[in-house]
Formats: sequence, C-alpha cells, structure tokens
Amino acid sequence: MKDKTSLCFVCLGNIVRSPLAENLFMHIAKQAGEGDLFEVDSAGTGSWHVGESPDSRMRRVAASHGLKYDGRARQFQTQDLDRFDLILAMDRDNYAHLLSLARTPKHQSKIRMLREFDPQGGKLASVPDPYYGGIDGFEETYRIVERSVRGLLAALQEEMSVN
Repeated sequence: MKDKTSLCFVCLGNIVRSPLAENLFMHIAKQAGEGDLFEVDSAGTGSWHVGESPDSRMRRVAASHGLKYDGRARQFQTQDLDRFDLILAMDRDNYAHLLSLARTPKHQSKIRMLREFDPQGGKLASVPDPYYGGIDGFEETYRIVERSVRGLLAALQEEMSVN
C-alpha cells in the first residue's frame, strides 16, 4: 500500500491563504472519509510571520463556515521539495519563488498553482491575498480556496483510482 500523499500549501507569510488551504483540504478530505490518505502542511516563502498564529480575520471567516483551526507559521525550506509529493502555490510570485528553489526537474514537477484545480480559476490564476483589505476579501478568498481544494481532492481521488 502506498504511503500517504503529502501536500504543502504555500503563500507569502503562512498566516492567511496557505493555513486556510491546509486545514480546509483536510476538513473536506475527512468529510469524504479519506483524511487518512493525506499528510498536509503549509508554509510561507517569507519569514516575517514565523511562529505566529493564522490571521484572526481569516479564522473568523472560516469559523462562520464551520471550520476552526490554529497552527503556527513556518517558512518553506529547500528540503520541503524532497518531503512533499505536491507543493501548491497560492499566487504567481510564490510559484516563481518555489521554482527558483527547485534543484531538479522532479522538484519542478511537484510545484503547481492551487487555482489550477478551481473550476473558475486556471493554470496561472492566483488566490488573492486579502491581508490589507476588508472582511469581504477574506470571504472571497475563502470561497476560492474552498473551490480549489475541492477540485484538488477530486483530482487526487481520480489519480488514485487510476493507479
């Protein structure tokens, strides 16, 4: 039997988008009865928020949708390229940063944009960062991340059924 599929969601500071994606993906996978098939984590490309809890505004929005979570921000490390099967960037800047760390074609192939899996997104679509805006931006980001992680789970389920 194959080990768990490991995923790392990556944004800039690891306090808004990527911890939401990490926790929402696991929540949805558990609801589908498949939580034990995945190991998930999140990280930021920057170090500004290392050790901090996720943004309270995003956690409030998530809680209004029935998702409660916590955690501590960490910075993405080069060794994460070996550790994870799939690394999901929230935006093009994070994607470019991650590609700059990739030492091999295998590492490069693990790096994808999360919104590739959003039916309203696309290969180069970004998850907007609501950090400097109002609560409506956090709500929009939640909806985008939810669609994206649902699409990601469906793609992984399909891949697992083929293999």
